[in-house]
Amino acid sequence: MRALGVAVAGVSLPLLLGVVLLGGVLAPQDPTASVAAAWQPAGPGHPLGTDGLGRDVWSRVLAGGRDLLVTGVAAALAASLVGVAGGLAAGWAGRTWDRVLTGVADLLLAVPTLLLALLAAVALPGRAAVVVATVCGGAPLTLRVVRDAVRSLRHSGYVEAALCRGERPVAVVVREVLPVMRGLVAADLGLRLVVALQIASALNLLGFGVSPPAPDWALMLRENMPGIAANPAAVAAPAVALGLVTVALALAVQTVTHHRGSDG
Repeated sequence: MRALGVAVAGVSLPLLLGVVLLGGVLAPQDPTASVAAAWQPAGPGHPLGTDGLGRDVWSRVLAGGRDLLVTGVAAALAASLVGVAGGLAAGWAGRTWDRVLTGVADLLLAVPTLLLALLAAVALPGRAAVVVATVCGGAPLTLRVVRDAVRSLRHSGYVEAALCRGERPVAVVVREVLPVMRGLVAADLGLRLVVALQIASALNLLGFGVSPPAPDWALMLRENMPGIAANPAAVAAPAVALGLVTVALALAVQTVTHHRGSDG
């Protein structure tokens, strides 16, 4: 069953991400152009109706996830890179570095992530704010997880053997310790990606991200709420798309991580 789950994830996730990334090309209408009357329900030529400016909702849904996904991936990679590097250093180095790094991590964890995101959004452009907020809110968690894993591996036999061969500590960490934690790092990266998408969506929903008339799922939720009674699909469609991508990413990471864990 796990092998089947991995196979399904391996096929469905790339297909879903491909649709999200190429949605602007697949859109039958210009997602920023008014093509019909406002708040039309689903009908011929407009399977999800139109929004308050007469734009095709289906076309905007297809085109509305690319920038969100790209920003989320960039933010997740940055948070994972910072967290893994900090965790490796804290777990391998002496108590002084451990205390300093974990102290900084605990300080950042004491601040709500949404508050960090709002502070970053005031000082930085939308995409940069998402990256900074994801790093500040997610990297400390990654640091603590990786740090505990490194401390448990620090005195393993193969690590001690590498040190006895005269290999430098940095080389031992990169060649011996880090590969053992690839499943853990992959799972954590998936969590960072989910959180990054949530932060990006929240900032866009609150008006700190992309600006109209750009197609964006979170922005569509804010724009289309006044007409939800006339065309509920204008709100439901971007909400479903955002939830589907988030859940698919989380399930795919979980499935692949469990598969690697069983192989190990």
